[in-house]
Amino acid sequence: MNGIDEVQVWQEEFYKDLHRHPDVWGEEARTAGKVTDKLQEVGVEEILQIGGGVVGVIRNGEGRSVLFRADMDALPVTEATGLEYASTEPGKMHACGHDAHVASALGAAALLAKNRNAWSGTYLALFQPGEETGKGAQAMVDDGLVDKLADVKPDVCLGQHVLTAPQAGHVATRTGPVLSAGDSLKVTVFGQGSHGSMPHLGVDPAVLASAIVMRLQGIVSREIAPGDFGVVTVGSVRIGDSPNVIADRAELLLNVRTYDPAVRDTILGSIDRIVRAECEASGSPKEPTFETIATFPRTVNDPQVTDAVTQAFTQAFGPDRVHELEPATASEDFSRIPDAFGVPYTYWSNGGFLPGQHVVANHNPEFAPAIQPTLRTGTEAAIAATLAYLG
Repeated sequence: MNGIDEVQVWQEEFYKDLHRHPDVWGEEARTAGKVTDKLQEVGVEEILQIGGGVVGVIRNGEGRSVLFRADMDALPVTEATGLEYASTEPGKMHACGHDAHVASALGAAALLAKNRNAWSGTYLALFQPGEETGKGAQAMVDDGLVDKLADVKPDVCLGQHVLTAPQAGHVATRTGPVLSAGDSLKVTVFGQGSHGSMPHLGVDPAVLASAIVMRLQGIVSREIAPGDFGVVTVGSVRIGDSPNVIADRAELLLNVRTYDPAVRDTILGSIDRIVRAECEASGSPKEPTFETIATFPRTVNDPQVTDAVTQAFTQAFGPDRVHELEPATASEDFSRIPDAFGVPYTYWSNGGFLPGQHVVANHNPEFAPAIQPTLRTGTEAAIAATLAYLG
């Protein structure tokens, strides 16, 4: 599309600025402000602030409406890349590529605003806060996203993510489930405090928690069918802070990943059953408590939308740069946006690493995608997918 080389110049600097100044969930004001300023600069006249996020609306005559979403938030990670544009914020880092998502989405908006003769309809560039917590998309929905965009309701929603595969300059798509549902729980079990030398006078929550951790490992291996996917992880166990004191409680942080809603129900039910049974077996003086920390919906790509976008990618990039996306066990809250509108969607992978480059997983302190061709491919992919509906 005309002007992409000019866009690429400021786009790279914008990306580096976001990377130097990462905003975590609840603190995205700077990023949202930079996004708003850039949208205005590139000719987007209608900009809405919704639920901590930003929506740029480009109206261009009659036609369908397409929403393209990019997440903005960083992670509570201390960067170790050694890049000249590394994070200047201690304990905060763009370790999941959201800075690239924002820069690519801005590039696409700029090019669509400039090349209005190449398409017709309405383009919605949505910049979302708080993906990492699973709360950001819902925050925008709760702040009236659907009502505020009622006159330009999208016919389809699109999203992408920078990942370690395929290689930079390539994209990957897939029909059906591509990301799992995720549930994070805090479970508190209760013992009876005592002196460390007198365990017989108390109920030891360390022993109780240990039994729960071990018993939970049997859910996937013995209660879920071998062909079904499920993960149960105990990410944290907290019990007391003194070697000679038997504490009165233990806190366990659990994470569950599933594709099938029935499997999810089975796993969550089994967790509840096991925790309560172990508490009873240990003589716990109080019922355990369960708190949901975060939930992520499944991401299930619509077949028709995915086919249309895949064809557009094949035409834009050539078949050698378009791949089959492997389903991932990670989770996203992107689908809450199209679900709120009641419209179909697709979500694809944009490769971020060149052959021979040091490759680490998303969320790693050394996560450092190649700036190019990652940004250009992300921009071109967003435009190609959009033009499949507005071209």
